[in-house]
Amino acid sequence: MTTPAIETPCVQICNVDRESRLCIGCLRSIDEIAAWTRMSPEERRRVMDDLPGRSLPQR
Repeated sequence: MTTPAIETPCVQICNVDRESRLCIGCLRSIDEIAAWTRMSPEERRRVMDDLPGRSLPQR
């Protein structure tokens, strides 16, 4: 029996912006990334629904 894959917005570009503390690839925060596997599917869906409204600071 296999476990179902956890849905994730990760795009394998893992680098965190120092100012915003968001990943430049998926726009999740450091805390969200660290907690991802412990979140319920509903919590992960809420984060994923919020991602389109996020952006990195302009430099």
